Amino acid sequence: MTDGDITFHTRKWVRPEDLNANGTLFGGSLLRWIDEEAAIYAIVQLGNGFAVTKYMSEINFVSSAQQGDLIEMGLTATAFGRTSLTMRAEVRNMITRQSILTIEKIVFVNMGDDGKPSPHGFTEITYDRDRIPGEHLKIKHPED
Repeated sequence: MTDGDITFHTRKWVRPEDLNANGTLFGGSLLRWIDEEAAIYAIVQLGNGFAVTKYMSEINFVSSAQQGDLIEMGLTATAFGRTSLTMRAEVRNMITRQSILTIEKIVFVNMGDDGKPSPHGFTEITYDRDRIPGEHLKIKHPED
């Protein structure tokens, strides 16, 4: 995959609360950021605020970041299933210009009102905002 295949959507500033005991970026913080960015990407692509993380493939940290570094995360859709969206993620350090990690496969599932996987009807990436839900997400409670 070349840099032209992925669009970098989010940048984060590595702050003291993001560090591990070694003084470098805590992997858990980075994975939380990736999952949040992937969820937003899935919402935009599927037009549904109730898409959920199903799967992440192997994660291999190849470098890190330190306090004050800027990192950028990028995602691209690689496949649309009947109820799912598969994407690839890449994170790089803007200061050192090194790749921090790649995740070859992140799968999100489109959920219906009943809380079960639901067909989404899309087959290609959108770069428009036409699929973003037009209203605030309403939290579904199990007792409702």
